[in-house]
Order: sequence, then structure tokens, then C-alpha cells
Amino acid sequence: VTLKEQVEKGCSDLDQRRTDFEQLIERENQSQTQLSQRRSELEQQRGRLASLEALQLDALGGQGNAGMDWLRRHGLDRSPRLGEALQVDAGWETAVETVLDGWLEAVVVDAPQAHGSDIAALADANLSLVRADDGNTTFPDDSLAVQVRGPHAIRQLLSNVFVAEDIDAANTRLGRLASDESVITRDGVWLSGGYARVLRGKGTQAGVIAREREILASRKRVKELESGIETLAAGVEAGKQQRIEAERLRDEAQRDLYMVHRRAAELAGQLQSQRGRLEGSRERLLRVDRELDELTEKLDADRSSAREARSRLDTVVLNMGDLEQRRHALEGNRRQLLEFREEARMTTRESRDQAHQLALSIQAKRSSLASLEQAVLRMGSQMSQLAARRDELTAQLTTSNDPLGGLEQERQTCLNQRLLVDKQLVEARKLLEDCDAELRKLEHDRQRFELGLGERRERLVELRMAEQENRIRADALINAITEAGFDLQGVLDALATDADAEQWHSALQDLHRRIERLEPVNLAAIAEHEEQSQRKDYLDAQLNDLTTALETLEAVIRKIDKETRQRFRETYDQVNAGVQELFPRLFGGGHAYLELTGDDLLSTGVTIMARPPGKRVSSITLLSGGEKALTAVALVFAIFRLNPAPFCLLDEVDAPLDEANVGRFTSLVTEMSDRVQFVFVSHNKATMEAATQLCGVTMREPGVSRLVQVDLAEAAKLVGAT
Repeated sequence: VTLKEQVEKGCSDLDQRRTDFEQLIERENQSQTQLSQRRSELEQQRGRLASLEALQLDALGGQGNAGMDWLRRHGLDRSPRLGEALQVDAGWETAVETVLDGWLEAVVVDAPQAHGSDIAALADANLSLVRADDGNTTFPDDSLAVQVRGPHAIRQLLSNVFVAEDIDAANTRLGRLASDESVITRDGVWLSGGYARVLRGKGTQAGVIAREREILASRKRVKELESGIETLAAGVEAGKQQRIEAERLRDEAQRDLYMVHRRAAELAGQLQSQRGRLEGSRERLLRVDRELDELTEKLDADRSSAREARSRLDTVVLNMGDLEQRRHALEGNRRQLLEFREEARMTTRESRDQAHQLALSIQAKRSSLASLEQAVLRMGSQMSQLAARRDELTAQLTTSNDPLGGLEQERQTCLNQRLLVDKQLVEARKLLEDCDAELRKLEHDRQRFELGLGERRERLVELRMAEQENRIRADALINAITEAGFDLQGVLDALATDADAEQWHSALQDLHRRIERLEPVNLAAIAEHEEQSQRKDYLDAQLNDLTTALETLEAVIRKIDKETRQRFRETYDQVNAGVQELFPRLFGGGHAYLELTGDDLLSTGVTIMARPPGKRVSSITLLSGGEKALTAVALVFAIFRLNPAPFCLLDEVDAPLDEANVGRFTSLVTEMSDRVQFVFVSHNKATMEAATQLCGVTMREPGVSRLVQVDLAEAAKLVGAT
């Protein structure tokens, strides 16, 4: 699989994982929404059911205090009421409630006749008992008993009551009834040959049957909602686990894709680096080849020059015989030429050796491109020296004169020219610096002049704006004077010579302020006064209500404070008495008591004063560890005797106690265990003997804890049996 295919596969996997994760989140949110809705509906149904059950209990539980006491004594207070046991067809609830008015709170029992003598003893209570069996008697099809399912006795009571859809049908049926029969309509009109009855008031038993049906429906709906909530909760938990798994898979896919991308980036970087290196190597190879060609050409030229020099040298040697007569005169020159020849030979030999070394260096440079530039520079320098030396030899061989004098003269001439040029350069630099300084000074003056010119321009603009403003104000004043009916020239002529414009302006401003202080006349002040008066009356009434509420609240606070002080004093006295009783039992003597730290019972603190046997009375903070523990136990047990809790946890209370104190402590714990369940942590064997069940933690294997429980009563039985 190529890296590109891995990237594409990783992208597709990541997209799929993200899609699955988003779908799971959306599904989880939907499930959470449904679960919240179901829970809200369940709470509403439970509230509705509690309200209906409370109303039903209030409607069916009114047997009177004596009747309820009788039912509790005989274990019948939990028995169902008749209103709960009846099942009535829809639409006939009002008719059944009308006929059974007073019977709906009857208690359904198995054998009511067995309680006949006991019921006769009731003197101040109403009580009805109904047998619970259904029976198998067949009732008339048009009787009210057919519309009801429940105890047979009640259906027998309803068998003589016939049903009719409306009052006209009831009147028609009334003529055909026997003397002990009656007819009732669907809306509860009960007719007989000797009576007529309608119950339209809101009695305590009104709507009991319909309410019981609604209670049953609510209970069924509550069970359905609870089952649905459990299913939804399990689905939400499963969806959460799926979402966590999908998130893990998404993170893994994203991590895998990141690693593939990272690997691809690394390979791309390596490829780019290798390409860059390859291009650089190719360029360096071409450059080396070009330099090698140039060096080869230079080497060939040097070899040709050496051959020419050797040829000329051979010619000179051959001509030495012809020039023997000049040998003496030219002996000195010959020696010099010989020296020059030796030097040329040495130079040629060195050149030949260097050429050989250069050939070897070229081969080495082809294998090591990195050090080629330094070798080329060194070889170029050597070739330059050889060329210069060759030119010198050529000039010396052609002229056969001493070249040192000419070169020295030329060097001196060059040095003189250089000194002259350096001097001119120094003068030119100095002149340039003077010009730069003058230029900077002129530039500074220019900037200063431009700054002053800008300020003057701004000032000129301000003056023009002020002039324009004054001109506009003057035109406005002239127009105002003309509109007022005055002549400007006449006004100017009428002005006094000592007229002060500033004084007139100040007087005008003062007049404006006086006019502004007058303010406009409010013509709606009367209506506003009436409106504000009504608002004041409303606020006064609100103030009276708040004052009354505040007084009521203060009275309630005073009552609560009074009751709190009273209850605190009673509780304090009882706990203090308990401490004074239990302390000597725990210590084998001495006494202790509680002491208030302040006079206000609502904010005071409580201090424990204790005197163990043989010591003087002191605060609990001055006692030893064991004495503190026993004093605290006395206080705790005194509180538990006053208001016992379901259980009490004691964590190594007996740790600082000796054997005698442990014995008194365990005896008191055993005595108190009749009212309070004690759970205590202890390492004391005597304390463990007082327990009924032991729970310990052991570690049989390193790092593996195990809980061991022992029932001491069962253990004692097993020991006795063995």
C-alpha cells in the first residue's frame, strides 16, 4: 500500500468516525431530551397521583378517631375501602355514588360478621364493613349492579336499582317498578315510588369512583413511565458508552492520519532535501568540469611556454661557441644567465611536479567535490606565480640586462604615485566631510524654516477663520439691527463715546440668565398635582401594608426567638443532666457539667467543665487525651439519649484509654446499643469482645485486600457445638 493510499484511507476513516461520533452525540442528545421529558412527565404524574391519593384518602378515610382506633387495634387500618374496590363502567360513576353515598368509605374485609360484637361496643364512631367476595349471582341486565364489579353484597344492594338514560325514560320505567325497586338516571337522578333523590353538592365522597379510576390510570402511567425511563436510561448509558468508544475510535483514526501525514511530510522533506542536494551536486560538478577545462587549457599553455623557453635556452647554448670571443666580457652575464637558467630549470621541474600533483589533485577533486574550491584557489595562485615568474624569465632572456633596476624604479614610481593618490584621497575625503557638514547645516536650517513657515501658515488660517467668523457675526448683527427698525449709522452716532462693549455683553448675559431662571409656566400643574396626590395616597397605603407586614414579621421573629430560647434551654438542661449522670460512670467518680459562655441564648456558646477523680475542675482543653475522649463520649451519649440517631460511628475512641476505662466505655456502649446502633473502629480486644459482629480487612497477598466478617453469636454457637 502506497503512502498516498494510506493518507486517503486515513481521511475516509476519520470522516466516517467523525460522522459516527456526531450521529451518536445527536442520538444521545435526543435520548437525553426524551429522558428529561419522561422524567418531567413522571414527576407530574407522581404529583398528580399523590394529590389524587390524598383526596381519595381524605374522602374514604373519615371513620372518626374512634373508628380508626378500632381498625388499628384489629389490624384493618390498611384494608382497602369500598370506593377503591369498586370498578364502575364509564358514565355511571355519579349514579353509583348517589346510591352508595355513605358506603364508599366502608372497609372491605373477609368476614365482617366476625366483628359484629366488637362493632356493637363502639359508642361514638361510624363504621361499615363489607365482605370482599365477588359471588356468582346473576343480576338483571338493566340493573345498576351490571354496571359495577366488586363485592357481592354491594352488587346485591344495587340489584334493585334499575338504570335509565334520562329522566323521561326513568319516569316511564317508574310505573312498572315494585315497591322495593327504584330507577336512576346516568346523571344521578334517583327515583322510586316513595322518594326522589339528587346529590349535586360537593360532598366529601363526590367523584370518588372517577377519581379511583384516574388513580389507577395514573399508577399505570407511572409504571409505564418508570419502565420507559429505565429503558431510556439504559439506552442513554449504552449510547454514552458507544459515544465514548466512537470518540476513542475517532481519536485513534485522527492520530493514525496524523502519523501518516507526518510520515508523508517527512518523506516529502527528505525527497526535497535529496533533490536539492542532487541539484547542488550537479551544479558543483559542472562548475568543477568547467574549472578543470580551464586548468587543462592553462596547463597546456604553460607546457607550450616551457617548451619554447627550453628551445630558446638550447639555441643560446648552441650559440655559446660562436660567442666564445665575447665570453670573457660576458662571463659575468653568463654566470647570471646560468643562475637564471638553473632557477628556470628548478622552476620548470617544480612546474612539472606541480603539474603532476595537479593531475592527481584533479582526480581527487572529482571524488571529493567539497574540497575542490580550496585546491583550485591554491592552484590558481601557484599558476599566477608561475606566469609572473615566466614573464620575468622571458624579459630577462630577451634583454639579457639586469631587470631589478627597472623594476625598482617602476616600483618607486608606483609608490610615489600611490602616495600622491593617497594624499589627494585624504584631501578629497576632508572636502567631502566639509561638504556633508555644510549640507547637514543647510538641511537643518531648511527644516527649521519649514517648521516656522508651517506655524505661520496655521496662524494665517486661524486669522482668516476668525476674520470670516467676525464678518459673519457683523452681518448677523447688522441684519438684527435692521430687522429691529434701527439705522446702523444712526445707532453708531447715538453711541456714547465711553461705550464699553464688554460691559454691555455682561449685562446682556445677566439678563439672559434672569430670563432662564423664570422658566416656562406649567399650565398642567393642577392635573399633575392631582395625579401626584393619587400616587401619594397609593404609596401611603403601600407603606401602611408594609408597616403592618413588618410588624407581623417582627412579631413572628419574636415568637420564634422565644420558642428557640425555650427549646434551647430545655435541650441544654437535659443534655447537661445527661453529662452529669454519664461522666461519673465513665470515670468511676468525679463530676462534669455544661456552662454557657454568654447571656443571650441565641448566640451563646457552650463550654464543658470536668473534674475527673483526684483533680480540680477545669476546661476540657486542659485534660489529657484519654480524659478528653471520655468527656466527649459522655457529651455525645447524653445527646444521643435525648435525640437518638439511627447509628453512631466511633473512630478509635478507645485508643488513649487504659483497661479500666475501656471496660466502663464498653459497658456504656452495650447499654446504649439498645436504642442506637454503634459502628466503631478499634484495635482493642476488650472493645471487640463487646461487639456483636466484627468486620476486618486482611491482605493475604501483596496488594490484594479482602474483607472478613464474623458474627460473634454464630461463632459462639459453633464453638459450643464443637
